[in-house]
Amino acid sequence: MTFWQIFLKSTTNINLIKNSNHEKNIQDFLLIKHFNNKNKILDIYLSKNKNLNLHDLEKLCDAVGWVRRPLKKVKTAIENSFLTMYLFHEHKNNKILIAFARVTSDNAFNATIWDVVVHPDFQGKGLGKTLIQQVIQQLRYHDISTITLFADPQVVNFYKNLGFITDPDGVKGMFWYPR
Repeated sequence: MTFWQIFLKSTTNINLIKNSNHEKNIQDFLLIKHFNNKNKILDIYLSKNKNLNLHDLEKLCDAVGWVRRPLKKVKTAIENSFLTMYLFHEHKNNKILIAFARVTSDNAFNATIWDVVVHPDFQGKGLGKTLIQQVIQQLRYHDISTITLFADPQVVNFYKNLGFITDPDGVKGMFWYPR
């Protein structure tokens, strides 16, 4: 059994259940019912809708200490992404964004995962893992076989536990920045 067959077999336990009570967006699914977060019971939804509130995304990124980026550029990045996925719960009919990831791709062979962020109040509870598994499941559905990402040193083990490997031949990635 190949790595992807093993991986996808393990992710099929996470079934996306179409949410009948949440008809606002066909791309929103109830992912985890009755999730316990600090003794609050929440329903966690997954969305693939690119039309998310950018101010909510900015608040989420602020919560983890990311440097602010111009919202116009963030909007362009999301619009031009192959896939965006985020997790949220509802409070008083408002979506509360708790995790986000986006993917760029050549639509055939390769994809790169970007901007993975989980709110600190929800870290260490399996939601980041669930989000990445859902991203990979979607990419494999589109028959994309090479999935890459860039990881800060403090999260390398998180991704290794999800099956990602560091480049066995040494770092092949190179960067160019304006001087």
